[in-house]
Amino acid sequence: MKAARLFGKNDLRVQDIPVPEIGPGEILLRTAAASVCGTDIRMLKHGHAQATPESPLVIGHEMAGTIERLGEGVTSYRAGQRVCVAPNYNPTPSRLTVGGEGHLDPNYRALGIHEDGGFAEFVRIPALAVSQGNVFPISDHVSFTEAAMIEPMSCVYNAYEKAGTRPGDTVLIIGAGPIGVMHAKISRLAGAGKVIINDVNAERLEMARSIDPSFITIHGDVRAEIARLTGGAGPDVIITACPVPEVQTLAVEIAAISGRIVFFGGLPKDRAVVPLDANIIHYRQLMVTGTTRQSLRQFQAVLALVTDGVLRLEDLVTSTHPVEETEKAIAAMANATGLKSRLEFAA
Repeated sequence: MKAARLFGKNDLRVQDIPVPEIGPGEILLRTAAASVCGTDIRMLKHGHAQATPESPLVIGHEMAGTIERLGEGVTSYRAGQRVCVAPNYNPTPSRLTVGGEGHLDPNYRALGIHEDGGFAEFVRIPALAVSQGNVFPISDHVSFTEAAMIEPMSCVYNAYEKAGTRPGDTVLIIGAGPIGVMHAKISRLAGAGKVIINDVNAERLEMARSIDPSFITIHGDVRAEIARLTGGAGPDVIITACPVPEVQTLAVEIAAISGRIVFFGGLPKDRAVVPLDANIIHYRQLMVTGTTRQSLRQFQAVLALVTDGVLRLEDLVTSTHPVEETEKAIAAMANATGLKSRLEFAA
């Protein structure tokens, strides 16, 4: 099979490698679609501990396809079944795992991060991931493209739950990439009165408006326009959907009284210490939090929204590539040309 393997920093190679063997309790997935994530960009740009010349890693953790083969003892699925896969699973029954927050367990494992993932024609789904319920059947009317994007959208859903977005809220999303637009979509679905997206990339703001003309976009410095749009009160909810330290500082400064701020975009390790005015947080009674990854419950909730036709994700895809063009697909997102890139595999 063909697979995109990371050997180290800026060393990604598409190779012909053997189709994975599966053991008892495992599933072999025939990949139909896999989408590119910011994590894939960072892994290629900076390298990753699990990807070395001696032990290259097939990256990609947003995937959907059909079940090619079932390992011994797997009875809840069938060959040929259309599925998508939540990539994070847990090797131990920790307190977090038992409480439904296994994605926060420091010992979690993830396809495409710790083990071979979705940028390949076939993917081995480990027995623990199968038994923990990480493989989700999808309806015939749900495209593989949308099914592959359940994973990033469920990360966004995690942030939505933390922010507690309510009908009538003014929501500001800083960052107009695919994740920022996903935040805008779920905010609109939650009944937000104003959904505002801010970015320095005018092309991406235009794309966001083409997806939903009700989105309000602000190009460049956001302060004056956000004050005008909110009558000086500030946004009720602010999502920082970009890896920029200054944006986190800004969010605290412009939030409304009793505002809720979610730091969604992680920061580079060498810029992770950010100055925040604690008195603003104190006297305005701000809630400042962060979110990462998603629980299986949140993954299932987003899949239901897509299945029921309440939430559309396919309009986020702006480029499609064969696996041979994996590096080109990653570069398209890294260079902010378009929104979401996907890999498409032959049936």
